[in-house]
Amino acid sequence: MADNGNSLMRRKERKEKESTEMTEDVKEVKKEGQRTVDNGEVSSAEAVNNGAVAISQNGDFQVEPMELPPFEIITGDRIDPLVFKFQFKNVEYSSGRNKTFLCYLVDKGNTADGLLRGYLEDEHTGSHAEEVFFIQCLPHYDPTLKYTVTWYVSSSPCSACAAKIAEVLKARKNVKLSIFAARLFECEEVEIQAGLKALHAAGCKLRVMKPLDFSYTWDTFVENEEQPLNLWEDCKENYEYYHEKLADILQ
Repeated sequence: MADNGNSLMRRKERKEKESTEMTEDVKEVKKEGQRTVDNGEVSSAEAVNNGAVAISQNGDFQVEPMELPPFEIITGDRIDPLVFKFQFKNVEYSSGRNKTFLCYLVDKGNTADGLLRGYLEDEHTGSHAEEVFFIQCLPHYDPTLKYTVTWYVSSSPCSACAAKIAEVLKARKNVKLSIFAARLFECEEVEIQAGLKALHAAGCKLRVMKPLDFSYTWDTFVENEEQPLNLWEDCKENYEYYHEKLADILQ
């Protein structure tokens, strides 16, 4: 009983600390976000052609016209370091982190394209980064190739995105997807858990990011100016918390 009480007290203290830290982090991120817009980085709302994704019986994508609310998908090669530290921080209480960052690696096998690398960022007001990935980053699907796709995401997919990803993997057996998530999105919700289970059943490799994965993502996708990532306090403890949660969901 004493151990349980101490654990609850530590979680309460972490929540209060994370809430305080979040205020300062948000201020820094807002500054960087405005700088990104001012610099004219790519906005790719046009790339989805104002359409919704559907999959035909042969596994091909079809774009169904529909009206979408205003949204913006930002693409790029490397993420601002302050934004990364805020958005990918694997805190248990993630208030204020209201967008998804999706860093991707795509290996098409023995082709001249080599390894594709980049990231997507959404604003959660329209199509999410997970859905846009298949339209924008894999626009010309070739059933004769073997795709190995790896995502490092700031949070795991919502239930709607999980269902769409599962449909893609079922229709395209030659696409192997691994998702490494910094945090689990609303993992206490029944529909979220069902979505993660559906992804797992469709062959998706689901993992929570370890401390080493954060360092790898920092080195590969962040404008780090060759500086190493100094991991935040409780990074390992929070990983273990989410790792246990995911294992319970998928068992």
